[in-house]
Amino acid sequence: MRYLIISDIHANLLALETVLKDAGEFDAVWCLGDVVGYGPDPNDCVALLREHDLVCLAGNHDWAALNKLDLATFNADARMAATWTQRMLTEETQAYLRSLPSLMIKGAFTLAHGSPRQPVWEYVLDPASACANMDHFDTKYCLVGHTHTPVIFEQTKNPGTCVAHVAQIGDIIPLGLTLGYPRLIINPGSVGQPRDSDPRAAYGILDTEAMTWQHRRVPYPIEETQSRMRQQGLPHRLVTRLQYGW
Repeated sequence: MRYLIISDIHANLLALETVLKDAGEFDAVWCLGDVVGYGPDPNDCVALLREHDLVCLAGNHDWAALNKLDLATFNADARMAATWTQRMLTEETQAYLRSLPSLMIKGAFTLAHGSPRQPVWEYVLDPASACANMDHFDTKYCLVGHTHTPVIFEQTKNPGTCVAHVAQIGDIIPLGLTLGYPRLIINPGSVGQPRDSDPRAAYGILDTEAMTWQHRRVPYPIEETQSRMRQQGLPHRLVTRLQYGW
């Protein structure tokens, strides 16, 4: 099976459309959460995803849009965007977002938005936080999002140690072979709001027959997304950051 692995779309419809086209043929989509929040097209993003064979998880911004999180825990811009999103969601979109699980196991893969330890909220940002989470899933691999930064964390043979590997664009990585000890936490990066100084939409391709991972990037019409955000009165900082990838 060939899976399109995406996360953190954040209501950026143009980025999502571009990724779906760029990915070529795939059998199903695994979305690691935060379909909505920040961006201008939450209902359209949910509707487009649902046209595919889809597994989707709940992220913290999905919960915020449903008022399932205290918005006081968000910064001012994120809080304003979440409040706007709450007003925009249709009943159908709300019902779908409410149905999403926060954690799922698919074969050799555990799927979470933030981490296997705290699926909705915790960030796996570095080898230390990755190591702390290795005991919280039983599969060989874990896929997470939330940080908006593509990376692979490898649990080494030395107890309690992990190594971070920066994902190289286009490289096809044999899982559990070239990276040694076969327990990995993999983050595909963000479709709709990258934060690694590369504004292009990020995603991954997982081939479970060949057991390979490929990290990909693709440019999308950022200026058009920014224009839509301005029309909706979304915060200036959220608009500006898209062109810089931060």
